Amino acid sequence: MPVTSRFDGDRFIRALSGVPLPAALVDLDALEVNIDRLLAPLRAAGKRVRIASKSVRSPALMQRIAERGGDLVIGYMTASASETAYYAEHGVHDLLLAYPTLQPSDAALVARANRTACAAVVIDDPAQLAPLADAARSASTTIPIVLDIDMSWRPVGPSVHVGVRRSPLREPAEVVALARRVVSHPTLRLHGILGYEAQLAGLPDRTHARRWINPLVRALKRGSQPAVADQRKRLLAALVDADLSPTIVNGGGTGSVAFSCTDPTLTEITIGSGFLAGHLFDRYAGLSLEPALAFALQVTRRPTAGVVTCFGGGWPASGAAGADRLPLPVWPRGATLLAAEGAGEVQTPIALPRGTELALGDTVLFRPAKSGELAERVAEYVLIRGDQIVGRAPTYRGLGHAFLG
Repeated sequence: MPVTSRFDGDRFIRALSGVPLPAALVDLDALEVNIDRLLAPLRAAGKRVRIASKSVRSPALMQRIAERGGDLVIGYMTASASETAYYAEHGVHDLLLAYPTLQPSDAALVARANRTACAAVVIDDPAQLAPLADAARSASTTIPIVLDIDMSWRPVGPSVHVGVRRSPLREPAEVVALARRVVSHPTLRLHGILGYEAQLAGLPDRTHARRWINPLVRALKRGSQPAVADQRKRLLAALVDADLSPTIVNGGGTGSVAFSCTDPTLTEITIGSGFLAGHLFDRYAGLSLEPALAFALQVTRRPTAGVVTCFGGGWPASGAAGADRLPLPVWPRGATLLAAEGAGEVQTPIALPRGTELALGDTVLFRPAKSGELAERVAEYVLIRGDQIVGRAPTYRGLGHAFLG
């Protein structure tokens, strides 16, 4: 059964009665189901989870997820130095900034964060070390360093690259050499390695637009899994042999939890988007998640029979531009975007299924493709249980921050 078919829009609309639109909501019951389902295999495998803050972007929701996860939660994965500093100031003790920076101001924030927290930062090039070492010296702290490893699959050599373009580090000798550069700085220390296997964690198994590609995707994932496991094993062995054993080994994502739990080298797995379950995750094999995140728009126009126009809604997800990155109208059931217009910045027309009518002022519900980007459009999430509002969770924007631009 498709996940969206279980989406109960009527109760969300009842809950939002009187709430100004546009509004974004989180179904807490669905959120808790997702947390439990995603963390169950980690508990069985003896792994820890690191919550990806970029996929939530609300401190109150991050705290809810962490509390539900209990002792399985090791800390947060952050996306910017200012975000790292914010959480360190608010009592989070284990942080991993997963994206390099060379700005002295960023390095200073990370250095100061290490006065109260373990605030590690990712690097993949020797040029990234000097700003961090200088900032740590000025702040009289030590910055933990995590090496970002390329986990893409190259089945026939460099000419075929299956995965994302982020780190240049692939070979054991390169990793060991950079690790030695890290420990040569008295204000830095080697903390761990990170390897994101995007071709497993970030690639849906099914697409509706090009169904012919689905068997190829599944074959790609099957072929890539042993290569990823072997790559991480070789790199970790090289570091251990060089007496440079990492404290943490991070990898995975929502889309690869099952595989990542079988990898003995991983000490922790990062999860973010799956907790709120944007509609992209409906198309992952082996994932059974509940739609926990939605937004509501008001019908403001009826341009022709069978079509209504809503205010707002042009809130696409990141990644390669395409229809799968657009928000999906899910209530009323059977509503669709118009191919010629999609989701617009200030208005979004939708085609209604035969027999369905909406009046001006009625509510249409959408699911975003992913989880994090919606938070940049709203000041808060309305928290719902059943058909009742039980609280509100400010987003970064609602708190006056723009940590991710």
